Amino acid sequence: MHRALESRTNQFQGVEVTPDALPQDPSEFRLRLDDSLRAWSSEGLLAVWLRVPIDRSALIPVAVEAGFTFHHSGDDYLMMTHRLVEGAQIPPFATHFIGAGGVVINDQQELLVVRERYGFGGRPPALKLPGGALLPGEHLAESVVREVLEETGVQTRFESLACFRHWHGYRYGKSDIYFVCRLSPLSNEITIQSEELAECLWTPLETFLSADDIGVFNKSIVRSALENTGLAPASMEGYPNNNEREFFMPPALIGSFLSEPERPSGP
Repeated sequence: MHRALESRTNQFQGVEVTPDALPQDPSEFRLRLDDSLRAWSSEGLLAVWLRVPIDRSALIPVAVEAGFTFHHSGDDYLMMTHRLVEGAQIPPFATHFIGAGGVVINDQQELLVVRERYGFGGRPPALKLPGGALLPGEHLAESVVREVLEETGVQTRFESLACFRHWHGYRYGKSDIYFVCRLSPLSNEITIQSEELAECLWTPLETFLSADDIGVFNKSIVRSALENTGLAPASMEGYPNNNEREFFMPPALIGSFLSEPERPSGP
């Protein structure tokens, strides 16, 4: 009997193998993995999560031979999984991209817009809202302010969440959620992000909304931001004020859920 792989059992009756304790030698790994799989199965465990560091990538073919499949990867690891019981549930990895665009209107009723250097789907690039993708661990409100600043040089303040679009079949076959946010400008001078953008300007709001080359979607999301107050950032009783969560609610309701403190019951 060979020494079993170092691991821990999680709350879902799954096995999580300790990455740093994996052997470097594929032959040793094969023997220890075989013994470990038999032991975990006899214990009634449901599935195995195997995170292979990039410096131990030679172990991947051995794991594939043992029945492991790819789950997801990071910059320096590959996560593999193996069902010990047929039909055991293994949650999928991230399925969505998240992006945000900012509706920024100044005192002259001008809308801040950008034009990318390259079009999408063979179409020429049109004027659109500034914005971009959220970074890992970044809040929505922080992200859209950062993206607008990076693309246009305009400082803004987050006001509310106006609407969002959910789209399937985006990059790498994943889905995409695009949030449209109302922002107040704190400056007017433009400094264009020339590496990605061909144009950045303040354009009269009515010109944008009536232009023939602006798509229905882009006109609609700007009108949505103009015609409703949206969802404003809110705090929540019982949840710590940290960077793990952010809440958005109609302004009129903010505070109405906080009169009876209760213990958090969900994510």
